[in-house]
Amino acid sequence: MVKIDYDKCVVCESCIDDCFFKALSNRDSKIIVDNDKCRNCGHCIAICPQNAVECVDLDMNEVKEYNKEEFYIEDEKILNFIKFRRSTRRFKDQKIKREEIEKIIEAGRFTPTGGNSQGVSYIVVEDKLKEITKLGLETLNSLGEDILSRENIDQNLSRYANNWTTGYKKYLENPDEDTYLFFNAKTIILLTSNSPVDAALAASNMELMANAMDIGVCFSGYFVRAVNSNKEIRDVLGLEKNQTVQVCMIMGYPDMEYFRTVPRNKANIRFI
Repeated sequence: MVKIDYDKCVVCESCIDDCFFKALSNRDSKIIVDNDKCRNCGHCIAICPQNAVECVDLDMNEVKEYNKEEFYIEDEKILNFIKFRRSTRRFKDQKIKREEIEKIIEAGRFTPTGGNSQGVSYIVVEDKLKEITKLGLETLNSLGEDILSRENIDQNLSRYANNWTTGYKKYLENPDEDTYLFFNAKTIILLTSNSPVDAALAASNMELMANAMDIGVCFSGYFVRAVNSNKEIRDVLGLEKNQTVQVCMIMGYPDMEYFRTVPRNKANIRFI
């Protein structure tokens, strides 16, 4: 719920102009809030020049005044940082520090969501990693065997299915060796949301934060498929019936070093 400090408010109407949900209005030279329409997006807090707005449902101690020296990052540095990131599949044999995990999730928490739903949740898996590795590999093996039994299957799908079945055989031969599912990482973070876009946006920001902290990340679409196909994995993770895992982030301290960026295909752009 948004509250206006009328001792500070000068009725400049900046908050009204910036409110997408039309929850603010000027009534008799006084800013009025329709909290039935308000979605706690915070635009009114951010734009008020008098600092006269607060959200009583949220922690206002999180609010920081803009300071260009602390907030501004040059565009070329951001672009170079993005170009330099790599998917990490070789990790050191150590867990990520708890405070570092929380900072990475903080980057996800402040990512925009549709309608400001803030509906992304995070599950950090460490202690149960071996258990869900076993269940995940079993699930993908079954899916792979089913796909390979069909006729005229897509070439890419066939390649995935072969990876799943051969990877499972290797796991059965030596369960203590690294697998294709999580490699040798000691931490994974699962993002659940009703919106795949909201979860993907949060994960993207989280990856950038992790990379800034010298923590490597790889995304596992394989495990997302497995967890949403197997009730036993969902039970181990404590997922509710309405929770869908949209993103799986494999994380750890990289056990390698890169020295340069790599080329990419030219962007397919149309201006119309």
